[in-house]
Parts: sequence; structure tokens; C-alpha cells
Amino acid sequence: MAERQDRTALVRALGSAVRGEVEFGTTARALMTMDASNYRRVPLGVVAPRDADDVAAALAVCRAHAVPVVPRGGGTSIAGQATGTGVVLDLTRHLGKIVELDAASRTAVVQPGVVLDDLCAAAAPHGLTFGPDPSTHSRCTLGGMIGNNACGSHSVAWGTTADNVHALTVARYGGETLRLDRGRWDGAPAGLRELVGSHLALLRTGFPELPRRISGYALDALLPERGPDLARAFCGSEGTLGVMTEATVRLVEAPGSRALAVLGYADEAAAAEAAPGLLPYRPLTVEGMAADLVREPAGLPRGGAWLFVETGGDTPAEARAHAERILRAADAVDGDVVTDPAGQRALWRIREDASGTATRMPDGSEAWPGWEDCAVPPARLGPYLRDFRALLTAHGLRGTPYGHFGDGCIHVRIDFDLLSGDGLARFRRFSEELAALVVAHGGSLSGEHGDGQARAELLPRMYGDELVTLFGRFKDLWDPDGGMNPGILARPARLDENIRFDVLPKRPVDVTFGYPHDGGDFTAAVRRCVGVAKCRTAHPAGTDVMCPSFRATGEEAHSTRGRARLLHEMLAGEVVTDGWRSQEVRDALDLCLSCKGCRSDCPVGVDMATYKAEFLHHHYRGRLRPATHYVMGRLPQWLRLAAPVAPVLNALARIRPFASLAKRLAGITAERTIPVLAGETFTRWARKRRGRGTVILSSDQVVTVWPDTFTNHLSPEVGKAAVRVLEAAGRTALYPERGVCCGLTYVSTGQLDKARTVMRRTLNRMGFSLGDPLVVLEPSCAATLRTDLPELLPDDPRAAELAGSVRTLAQYLEEYAPDWQPPRLDRRVVGQTHCHQHAVLGDAAERRLRERAGLEGELSGGCCGLAGNFGFERGHWDVSVACAEEQLLPSVRGADPGTDILADGFSCRTQLAQLAGVRARHLAELLAEGLDGPAAHPSGN
Repeated sequence: MAERQDRTALVRALGSAVRGEVEFGTTARALMTMDASNYRRVPLGVVAPRDADDVAAALAVCRAHAVPVVPRGGGTSIAGQATGTGVVLDLTRHLGKIVELDAASRTAVVQPGVVLDDLCAAAAPHGLTFGPDPSTHSRCTLGGMIGNNACGSHSVAWGTTADNVHALTVARYGGETLRLDRGRWDGAPAGLRELVGSHLALLRTGFPELPRRISGYALDALLPERGPDLARAFCGSEGTLGVMTEATVRLVEAPGSRALAVLGYADEAAAAEAAPGLLPYRPLTVEGMAADLVREPAGLPRGGAWLFVETGGDTPAEARAHAERILRAADAVDGDVVTDPAGQRALWRIREDASGTATRMPDGSEAWPGWEDCAVPPARLGPYLRDFRALLTAHGLRGTPYGHFGDGCIHVRIDFDLLSGDGLARFRRFSEELAALVVAHGGSLSGEHGDGQARAELLPRMYGDELVTLFGRFKDLWDPDGGMNPGILARPARLDENIRFDVLPKRPVDVTFGYPHDGGDFTAAVRRCVGVAKCRTAHPAGTDVMCPSFRATGEEAHSTRGRARLLHEMLAGEVVTDGWRSQEVRDALDLCLSCKGCRSDCPVGVDMATYKAEFLHHHYRGRLRPATHYVMGRLPQWLRLAAPVAPVLNALARIRPFASLAKRLAGITAERTIPVLAGETFTRWARKRRGRGTVILSSDQVVTVWPDTFTNHLSPEVGKAAVRVLEAAGRTALYPERGVCCGLTYVSTGQLDKARTVMRRTLNRMGFSLGDPLVVLEPSCAATLRTDLPELLPDDPRAAELAGSVRTLAQYLEEYAPDWQPPRLDRRVVGQTHCHQHAVLGDAAERRLRERAGLEGELSGGCCGLAGNFGFERGHWDVSVACAEEQLLPSVRGADPGTDILADGFSCRTQLAQLAGVRARHLAELLAEGLDGPAAHPSGN
């Protein structure tokens, strides 16, 4: 009772003092239990301050109530320092302003929640950038970078974050504000100058000299010969001293052009030994990675490991010449210089996604952080890596090292068993031995991401007890009450405490999907999310899709990571206590568009569309469902019933009162227009054209066209066009003789028992060899057949056989009619690659077919926002429109007159018609029109 009263008093006091949000509910707490580390701590609540005054006010209230505070940015920390048991300050929601950018002085003043990419984008028009660039640059914040002294791939040229900070404004626990500048003791807590002055010898001899020494507090920055530099000493303090509310940072001149020398070596040790020899050439990066991190061919030169050496220049020729000099000087097995920006981006993406892809070993088993970024002197990196590999082998562990070879900093995820007592004991033994190995090579336990809970316990092995005791006294001068992020850095928690998997079920949860990549274990599937938060990017890279609902709302709960965190807590049962009946989880999943973007764009393959379907299946079992589940979720059966009276229903839908009543009863948002039903279905047209009872032959000249629900009942013109194209390619198009359905709408609404029934009936009715190619025109249905079918019927071999036979029209033509020449259309197109095609099927064949047909222009990435039933459901209109406005609608509005609008998905075409008033068409339609000659090419606009 007293604890509840204390909490109520705290909430009331914060609500009175802070103008930002004060959230102590289940969802807010569950979202902040973890960062990107192995650790989990449950906070009391979350405060999102609106400005620096709010930060100070919150700190004052928390001190008065003796409640600890954890400052948090993007939550991508991998050592556990962004988790805590008190009040979490969410500095991303309101404190993301670039206060000032002065190109002349090459400085910027930023708030803590500014995302690094946003700062770089603002600096780019002036030819400037911020030097440090962690792989999480699209979502990490300047406050988090300063807290952890982040570095990134360009640190060989531009240093760490601490090297690029001029001044800081910080708030201490209790609310006092200090200004920290270089060369001045003003702003220092009382007693700090005396503490430094009385330990000068220790501070001059106790710190190893290496470029990536991040561990511990940077007390040597306060030596007289180095400033003193209070701002630098604050960098890397991991939220344990105070909260940065404003920073003045240095900007550097960005090269006008860049080139990338990719150097292949026999193995990672050879690459590591070569890296220091490249530094005199003043490259921008010297990054390393080994073959066991590359999951598929990526255009890399020969070798078992590679160095990515980026160079800059005022012109492309200058940058290339610089890279070629390095290529000639390098003693590499093979090498190449890449100057094409798209090619460079593709290679860098392999490196940047490593923080996620490294969490899965090549055989699919799990790997974890914990020893993510220790560093040694660059000249020692080769021998260190050999010793490191030997230590892994001695403990029966595996890892995939990669990282900043030019700075001697190695990232690695290791296949620790963090689920059992024996596994945790081995984790501790290995950690202790690895710490000794790093120190033996003259290194630092942390070379980038800080110590957090993962390594701080072992700091005495690196610095000795005397210096670590001094760290504690330094912390106490800043934070005498111990309220700032306790358990981190000074007097840390044990490295094997607070492991986030401890609370998860020990036995597999009863589920419906097969989860083949996770051993059938839903808990293991949820564990896939390690928190690197690529789903939190405000601007997707290239054609990426993930995560449209986060970009529309900006709320953590509507990111893939946020939903995974809630599912984790649902399984744990401590914060989210209602299990599958949880309203908090349902609300977070409600705005998931089931776009499947995370399945391909998430570095670890989190599949939130499947998790959502699984959750809805359990959540509504034995309960009344929303009206749209009965209407949109069972659309195939309603459309079959409606087909004979389609003209009558179309006429009724044009009568406003009738349409309004129908939408209200069906749970459809009032803003939507009911789609027009086809007067003649595709299957009826096909039967009339070819007759019934056709014998299906096993021949390369015969192809089966899948009559999906949308093509059949809503856009039969797409099916007719595809048949014409296939016939022009010398193929005979055939169709399943009886009604079939992929089960898409049942899956997306979580009606999984019905979905499996429909799928089994479809398999029984196919009536031809399941191994023969099957052309599916609707991307959503193709994706369902390719993935959901075998995952819902894992014990039926026919499901996997049918899934393997699925092809898009372009894939089929490329594979089975490679010599067919499509008609030359020679027109520009805009539109969108369907999100399911992007995520599951890929669009490479479509790109090549468009190129052969003379269709020029790139299609948009992202999601159209309609996403099947999602955009029709009441309460989703605003998010649906926001998703469309992100990329699709601007690309269409900006198109030149006469440009064709291309969209293979029925949802995408419907969204364009209803929001932009334009007619979009399937690629099959454009090709079919081209078969009749130039006169038959009306614009789709």
C-alpha cells in the first residue's frame, strides 16, 4: 500500500512540474524495459520532457522522491545503459531540434534527441557533416552518442564523438544546470578540481593510449596539459553524471566525392594486419568483415575477409585516384574500386546491417552482444584476433568478428547460451578471460559503445582498483545522491544479472504458425528483436518498407521493435499480465499494416505480420471479433456470394445512405469508397473462353494462372491481360478447375483456423502437379502462398511444394520464356513496388522486364497505406493516408504528363484511385496494350 501511495505521489508531482508526457501505464513501461543489449530492467514510468526546463523539473522531482533517472535516446545501446528501474527520460519525443547551425564556424547547437542523420542532412547543403557515424546513424541520437562516446566507421579520419564536442549544457540530479566548456573549470561540481589535482600521477599513467579507449570515465581529459576539458570528460559517462540538454558540436568538411576500395584477404587476421599500413594514406574508413558475416553473394572481390577503405576528393576522379593508390599499395588477394554511389551504398549496407545479421549464425542459431566492441592498438589487432578465435574455440563458442579495423575496434556477436544456468556460468567465465586477453594486448574493454552493465564489473582488470575507486569518487561529486543511472559504470551491477531472457517461458508456447526459422518456438521468434531499431528510421533507405506505421505516428509502440518488446513482456507476464488477451499488445498491433517489410528489411528478420496474425488468433479465440474481421476478413466468401448480383450491389453502393449504412455495419471507415465489383469474374471469362474440363498437361508450354480473389472479382482485366501476355510468349494459360483461395484475408485478421481450412481445401482442389509453375498476379496472394501456406501447414508436404511453384508474371517469363521479347513501350512510369513483393518475392525480375520493355523510371518504396483490410478499417484512415503521402502520392503528383502509373497490387491501385484520382495499372496491362502496337498505349494517368 505504501509503495502504491509513493508511486501515486510521484506521478502527481511529475504531472504538476512537467509539461511533457508523464506515462506510468503498462505500455510505456513495457516499451522501455530493454535497449539493444542482453539486459532488462523494468522502470517505474516514462517522462517525455518538452524542453530543458522540463528535464530540470523532472530531475528535481525524482530527487525529492529518491527515484533514480535513466536518460534515453534511440535505445540502441548494446551494453544495458539505457535501461533502469526508476524514471526513464525519453529525450527523443520533443527534444530533437537543431537549435543553430553555423557554417562559418563549422559548429551546430543541438538538443539531445536530434537524430544523427538529421544533423548530417542539415549540414550537407553547406558541404559539412558530423564526423562520427555509428551504423545506427538513421536512428541514434546525439545525446546517446555523447553518452556513449560513439564513433563509427569514419573515426580514423574524424575521431570519436568526444573529439567533436565543444561545449555541453547538462542538468544534474536535482535540476541544477551546468555549462561545460573546454579549457575552463567553470561549471565543474565542487571538489572536482581538487580531486584531479591530488591524483595527477595516476591520471597520467593509468590510461592506455589507443584511439578507441572508451571504457571508464575520461578523467585524463581534466589534466592541466589537456585543458581541462569538462565536456570531453562528460562524454562517455553513460547517463551516470547528468542529462545533456544542449550540445555545441564540431562539423567537418564532407568530401565532394567518395570512392570505395574493397580489398580481399585470406582471412580476418590477414585483413587486420594489413589495416594499419593503410592509415598513412589518410583514408576516411578502414572497416573489416569476414566471410562468415556475408549471407549471400554481394559482389565482393575474392577473399575470406575484406577491408572497406573509403576515400574522399573534391572530384570523382580525385576520390577514385586516391582509392586506386590504396588498392595498389595494399597486399590484398583481390580488390576493386567502387565509385558508383548505388554500388557503394549496397556494400555499406552489408556492413551496417552486421549489428543485426550477426545475431544469427549461418545455421540460424542465436548470437548475442556482450563483447561487442572491445579495442586494441591497431598494430596488435591481427594477433589479438587469432587469440580471440582460440579463446572462442576453447569455450566451444562461435562469433563473427567485424568492425573498425583501422582503429583496432572489433564488433562481435557470440552464440552464448543465456537461457540456462550453465550457459550463464560459461558467459561469465569467457567474459573474465576475454577481459584479461584484451588487457594483455594493451586494449580497452569498450572501444565504442560504453561499458554499461556488460563490462563495467570488469573495469578493475583494465584500470586497477585505485583508478576504479577514483571513478566512483568522480561519480559521487557529480551525483552525490546516486540517482543518475545507478548500477552503470561506477559500482556496477554484475554482468550476469538482469538478463532479459530470464523472465521468458522455459517451454515452447502453443502456437499455430510453424516458425520454421525458430525451431517452431514463438518465444525464440520474439527473441529475434535485439533492439537495433532499424524500424525507427524516419526516412527509409531506397526501396525499404519497414516500418510505415512508426513513420506515420513517430511512436515507439508502433515500431516493429516496440511491438516486439510488448510481445516479450506479454510472454514474461510481469508488466503485461493479461497474456494473449492483452489490450496493450492489441492496441500496438492495431496499426501494424502487416506489410511484411520487417521480414526483409529488419536485419534479423523479425516478421511482425506473422506475429500479429498469431496474436489476433489467440486474442479473439472464443470471443466476438471486430465487424471488419467478419466482412473484410472473410472477403473471398462474400465476393463469391455477391458475384451473381454484382450489378445490383454496385448500384446500391452508389446510393449514399445505403453505402453509409453498409460501411457503418461493416466497420469500414466513412472516408472510403466501396470498390466496384466486376460484372464478369475472371474465372467466368476464362471458362467461356476455353471451355470447362480442360486437361492440364505437364508441359513447358502450359502455365497455370492463379485466379486470386482480387483479380477474379475486382480487377479481372489484370487476369485477361496476363493471359494475353503469356499467349504472346507462346504459353497456354490454364486455371484451377474449382474455386481456390490462398487464405490471405483470414491470415491478416488472425482467423487462422479458417485460414488452414481454406488452404487445405485449396490443396485438395488443385488437381494438377503442384511442382508446375504457378503464376500469381496479386503480390499479396503470392506472398501468402510462398510463406504463410507452408508455415501454417508445416506437416503437409503439398504446401511446401505449392509454395515453391509460385512465380510472379515477370519471374515466370524470365525463367520459362527467356527468349521472348516484350513489346517496346518506351514510356516513363511511376508507382510503387508492392510491399509484400518487396519483402517476400523480390522485384528484380520486374525491374529487368520493365527495362526490356522500355519502361523508364524507379518505383517508390514504402507502403501504399491501404494494405488490404487495414486502410478500410475504422480508425485507420489518418495512418493510411500518411503512409501514402510518404512516397507514393508525391511521386505520382510529381510525374510528367503522360507518365503511366504502375502498381501490381490491388490495394495500391485502389489507394491511388481513392486518394489521387488516378488509374494505376498492373504491369501485365501495360504489356498487353503494347502487343497491339503504339496506338493502343493510352496513358494510365
